Amino acid sequence: MANLAINTTQNVNLDYKTVSIGERMLAALIDFAIFWLYLFIVNFITSLVGIAFKDNWTVFGIQSLLLLPVMFYSLVMHIIFNGRTVGKMILKIRVVRIDGLPAHWSNYLVRWMLRLVDIWIFLASVGILTILFSEKRQRLGDAAAGTVVISNKQKVKISHTILEDLTEDYQPKFTNVTKLSDKDVRLIKETYLIAKKSNDFKTLTALRDKIEQVLEVKSDLYDRQFIDTILKDYNYYTQQ
Repeated sequence: MANLAINTTQNVNLDYKTVSIGERMLAALIDFAIFWLYLFIVNFITSLVGIAFKDNWTVFGIQSLLLLPVMFYSLVMHIIFNGRTVGKMILKIRVVRIDGLPAHWSNYLVRWMLRLVDIWIFLASVGILTILFSEKRQRLGDAAAGTVVISNKQKVKISHTILEDLTEDYQPKFTNVTKLSDKDVRLIKETYLIAKKSNDFKTLTALRDKIEQVLEVKSDLYDRQFIDTILKDYNYYTQQ
């Protein structure tokens, strides 16, 4: 997997994992397996219709109508399920905009239209080659739509939760941290870790000011020390 560094409007770099061509192909194969199962059902239904109706045009019309879901499967699934098909759901990957935000229906439409070139006309050769030689693992449709396929798989660490490692003799400093909710603390910790990793001192200061405002406290601690203490104090009082 390649890392996709995305710079947010707050100048905070977020690292996403772009998926390999193998994962994308496996997701596509899962979707194709669904197609074949559906086509088998369609063939069975139209064979029954052919027995009931002698008019070949009627049979052809019904068959064409039943095949429409296959044609629009990718487009509709991506729009409804936020950048995922069944194959992508199983492999925990999804399509997002290049800036990390959820893709718009127009992005999905461009990707879907260029599947004709990427996959169907040239038997997926164009899509495979562009993914292999693209820095962000984009097929032609992704490049045109401004999208990328990323992984949703995350290894759960204590840093990904609101939990903190506390020593047995830890002494809290701010007794009113319980005014915060778990959701508040999770947001504080996520922002704190991202800002600390990217040395975004402006965000750290803004976060510290917001916490002091909400808790109505003042402290001589430096920004990092203050926020770290708030997180530990919250754990001390809520995990007892």
